[in-house]
Amino acid sequence: MNKLSETAITNIKGIGEETANSLYAMGIESVEDLLMHFPYRYEDYQLQDISEAKHEERITVEGKVHGEPSLMYYGKKKSRLTFRVYVGQFLVKAVCFNRPFYKNKLSINDTITLTGKWDQNRQMITVLEIHFGSFTKENEIEPVYSVKGSITVKQMRKFISLALKGYGEQVESVLPSTLLERYKLPSKKESLIALHTPVNQTMLKHARRYFVYEEFLLFQLKMQALRKYKREHSKGISHNYSEEELNRFVARLPFPLTGAQNRVLKEIVGDLTSPYRMNRLLQGDVGSGKTVVAAISLYASYLSGFQGALMVPTEILAEQHAQSLTTLFAETPLKIDLLTSSVKGKKRRELLSNLAEGKIDILVGTHALIQEEVNFSSLGLVITDEQHRFGVAQRRVLREKGESPDVLFMTATPIPRTLAITAFGEMDVSVIDEMPAGRKAIETYWAKHQMIDRVLGFVEKELQKGRQAYIICPLIEESEKLDFQNAIDVHTMLTDYYQGKWKIGLMHGRLHSEEKEKIMLDFSENQVQVLVSTTVVEVGVNVPNATMMVIYDAERFGLSQLHQLRGRVGRGSEQSYCILLADPKSEVGKERMKIMTETTDGFVLSEKDLELRGPGDFFGKKQSGVPEFKVADMVHDYRALEVARQDAYEMLHSTSFWKEPQYEGLRMMIEESGVLDGEKLD
Repeated sequence: MNKLSETAITNIKGIGEETANSLYAMGIESVEDLLMHFPYRYEDYQLQDISEAKHEERITVEGKVHGEPSLMYYGKKKSRLTFRVYVGQFLVKAVCFNRPFYKNKLSINDTITLTGKWDQNRQMITVLEIHFGSFTKENEIEPVYSVKGSITVKQMRKFISLALKGYGEQVESVLPSTLLERYKLPSKKESLIALHTPVNQTMLKHARRYFVYEEFLLFQLKMQALRKYKREHSKGISHNYSEEELNRFVARLPFPLTGAQNRVLKEIVGDLTSPYRMNRLLQGDVGSGKTVVAAISLYASYLSGFQGALMVPTEILAEQHAQSLTTLFAETPLKIDLLTSSVKGKKRRELLSNLAEGKIDILVGTHALIQEEVNFSSLGLVITDEQHRFGVAQRRVLREKGESPDVLFMTATPIPRTLAITAFGEMDVSVIDEMPAGRKAIETYWAKHQMIDRVLGFVEKELQKGRQAYIICPLIEESEKLDFQNAIDVHTMLTDYYQGKWKIGLMHGRLHSEEKEKIMLDFSENQVQVLVSTTVVEVGVNVPNATMMVIYDAERFGLSQLHQLRGRVGRGSEQSYCILLADPKSEVGKERMKIMTETTDGFVLSEKDLELRGPGDFFGKKQSGVPEFKVADMVHDYRALEVARQDAYEMLHSTSFWKEPQYEGLRMMIEESGVLDGEKLD
């Protein structure tokens, strides 16, 4: 549609300067923009069988008026008209608000067509439109467009209709005919006409299929072209290490690696030995063994003569990683050190000097690693844990501490595959989808708030065994608007309930970092037995002795967040439990609780969460990096996304794609995006 992108909307009859300004405000500047302004929904006026209508569905039915209508006024100029209609063999109630004039138009035995919302429980239609007589609507399916300012939906329909008549023949598909034939897709022109003026649902479905595939394919081509460009233009480090020595280290581990760990390790080691820079995301559920994979990768880099860096979001997590790596590398000469904001004065100066001289092989730390005075002698591998906790700029600074070091991002937040191949399309993705043998699944129960005494009794039984417990609340202190349990109140209640038998700590986001560190240290050393907290414990806390997790108002959290919180327990050899205290009002809330009690698989939960919440809410709209498509939906169209991803990969790696005329439109799209000349590189 290149020519259409240069054709001004004022060429359309009826669009003068004032209307054009209103359209500009909507981002519609050219005829192409107008044609690509798709309906966000459709009014379907096709007659339906009322016996098959779903609750709260918008329906259109034809019937005969039965009995006299009743009109009632209330408030200022507000009215409710009620009447009954025979629809087939069913006598249904119809309610029409604020249209009193219909009363005199309705007569017994009149044939009328009603469009409205169906209440299955009350056998009632809340009427939106009444047509007198049999169904005579010109179009059974009408598009509804988003509009702004003075422009109406009716005007938008008219402008788009004129644009289709005047310029429809100029619409060209960027997809080659081979792809249209392979997937039995209509042409772009046919699809465009069908989306704006569908004759029936079948035509609409096929038109939608075209645009879903086109949007996904163009996106995947750009993302994968960017990844290909980055890979081929990034001078990486080709790690050259002794395989025999690395295998000896793996054999000395106190446990065998799982099949998933071995598979992921092979992918990472393949990146390390290649001449290109690694840019890989490692996903693994809580407890799946990502740290061991990271350790082996760091050891491979060390054997090649390079230093490694591991950056984590909190000091506690940094200390825990440094400790576990020291244990794993106990029988090797490898030197590990820890750098956080707590390391000061002479000790800090000495550490930085040793790092610059190459006397430290692996440096573990927080964002302190990216400070200006931190200089490595020969940085070969950078690993970032819980990478979404750091900004792009922070990750880049750490990467620039060396000469194009390999980069591995790790996350325990299970990201659904559909999101991983879009939001992280420029990265290679490895997944540890298998838990180590012998690990006990956390038993999860859903309890109503009225059962709190039984829940606290259960907690006490665990405390009596010498175990510890987390109690999680969604708010810090009482809010007049929200009636959810809060951390301060719960802390007070538990202190009173247990009457000094157990030490109860309180942690939330408003505490200073030093206070948080102190409370977590006390909890990890069992000087505090019950920790009341907000979600600040979600990431980076490892207390193997904690076996109880109670989450107040669990319906307030998404499935992925509930799973992250649950993952704070079950880290030792004892059986652990998670209790969800919730009285959900919505069906979605009830479904969440049910799913949580049925599975502990983070990837299953993340897919369900995506279905229930949508991609924007999954990550948080601002930092998601998830593209917004006009027609495609990543959740419901994930199969098309997979197909488009595979097609894009095959195209970009074939010589025919870069030479044959049929791919010219797609090549131009990639070139115009700027990814091939490095414009999109960070």
